[in-house]
Amino acid sequence: MELLKIILYIFGGISALTLLLYLIDKIKAKLGAWRIPEKVLLLFSFFGGGIGGALGMLLFRHKTRHWYFVVVNILGVLLQAGVLGYLYFFYI
Repeated sequence: MELLKIILYIFGGISALTLLLYLIDKIKAKLGAWRIPEKVLLLFSFFGGGIGGALGMLLFRHKTRHWYFVVVNILGVLLQAGVLGYLYFFYI
C-alpha cells in the first residue's frame, strides 16, 4: 500500500507541475515572450502529468487547437490509470 501512495504523490506532483507549465506558457504566449517548447509540455503530460495537462487545457484554454495535445493528455491519463490499477490489483 505504501508504494501505491508514493506513486499517487508522484503523479500528483507531476500533474501540478504540468498544470503550472501550461499556465506559464499561456502567460508567455499572451506577452509574446519566449515559450516553453511543445515537446516539454507533451512529455510532462504523457509521463505522469496527464491530469494536470488536461486541466491546463481546460482551465487556461491553452493548446486546445492542437489535436495531438488532446491525444497525449488522454494517453497520459490512461497510462496513470493503468499503472495505478496494476499496482492496486497485482502488487498489493
